[in-house]
Amino acid sequence: MRIIFGFLIVALGVFAQAPERIRAGAYAADITPKQWPLRLIGNFETRLADKAHDPLHARALVLDDGRTKVAIVVVDSCYVKRPLLDRAKARAEKATGIRSNHMLISATHTHSAPPSKPEDNPIELAYEKLLEERIAQSVIEAHKRLDPASIGFSVRQEPDELNNRRWWMTPGSIPPNPFGETTDKVRMNPPRGSKDLLKPAGPTDPGFSVLSVRTAAGKPLALLANYSLHYVGGIAEAQVSADYFGEFARLIAQRLEAGPAFVGILSNGTSGDVNNINFRNPEPRLPPFEKIRKVAGRMADSALVAYKEAQYEQRAALAAEERELPLRYRKPTPEMVEQAKRFLAEPDEKKLPVRAKPYAQRVLSLHDGPEWADVKLQTLRIGEIGIAAIPFEVITEIGLEIKSKSPFRKTFTIELANGHYGYLPTPEQHALGGYETWMGTNLVEKDSSRKITAAILEMFGKLAGK
Repeated sequence: MRIIFGFLIVALGVFAQAPERIRAGAYAADITPKQWPLRLIGNFETRLADKAHDPLHARALVLDDGRTKVAIVVVDSCYVKRPLLDRAKARAEKATGIRSNHMLISATHTHSAPPSKPEDNPIELAYEKLLEERIAQSVIEAHKRLDPASIGFSVRQEPDELNNRRWWMTPGSIPPNPFGETTDKVRMNPPRGSKDLLKPAGPTDPGFSVLSVRTAAGKPLALLANYSLHYVGGIAEAQVSADYFGEFARLIAQRLEAGPAFVGILSNGTSGDVNNINFRNPEPRLPPFEKIRKVAGRMADSALVAYKEAQYEQRAALAAEERELPLRYRKPTPEMVEQAKRFLAEPDEKKLPVRAKPYAQRVLSLHDGPEWADVKLQTLRIGEIGIAAIPFEVITEIGLEIKSKSPFRKTFTIELANGHYGYLPTPEQHALGGYETWMGTNLVEKDSSRKITAAILEMFGKLAGK
């Protein structure tokens, strides 16, 4: 009798600790500019937009298991610096009580959005203010909409839209880098169909992860997808656009025949060296926005299948882990500093390597800048799903390693999350050179990927109780 009574006490204790039914809320806040013109970032050339092809949004999903709340926000921006995100999180925390270290906020990496870090002009400063307010609003409004829900998860393999953009080339076919060096062994975005193409310098990650959320009545409430594709592009000049991320959100709502409160979200996985260009067998160039519709449509079709095949659960324990990992900024040698000054003083750019002046400015910024980067890493647990957040444009093989070693069988990584610190190659990719490794594209010490991967896996282990 004593044994049975003890068993009941233990069972009741376990039951008391079990999460309540999950509640979820979602909201998409419009972050489309209200004033024009605005710069579009993501390119070396200055591009001014005077209108929007399609709207930009900050799309939020808030979850509550009765003990813990987490928020995931995906912003239609090329990147958002940490100070702005920290301010937005503080606003949202004050209004909702959700802890700021339980908020994951990332950028999609559309190359057709205004800067989140403005220059000193009133239009860009006004947009920075709007962005901060609307990111916070997305969390606040999603939190207001919390209702009982169920969660499903599925991963589909979608390799056909992915191409590694770093290529081994025949000797002598790679032009000098912006520093005048001819040491690069691989080339980013080589000429399409070139006879000098040898083989890609890295893999792709075909895993298309779909976290779907339904109401208590079984209706679509939100869908968060994750895919390791840099962006698509092919947008007419001088127009703001959410790229294929925004088109996916629109199309998945159509596919699901969802109501107006539904929020579709597509986050960027580890895609720092992956894009949609088939370099070996190039396709004909399409009219503006056509390729975006094609890729987004294919991913929406896949997400619909994932939504239907997922097994839905009403309970899912939530947890979050966050830490700062100090990383040293790369510093140029005295010789590099002097070269940068000479390049900037040269009036005839034809005498310089391609893009020499932009990289000279970046070299001097690193020379004059701080010693350490305040890199914020984050992991979330949603039931048996693990999500890693990294504030870089992350080489795909890093994401593959995290997935393979994660204690959570269902794992994906969101890049450009909680800040932006440039590209993140592996030490092995650093040895090959190329755009993603150049000083000024890559900002932090060359073994940073190993430190970040180790920290993320340790944080996952803590969430998994290992």
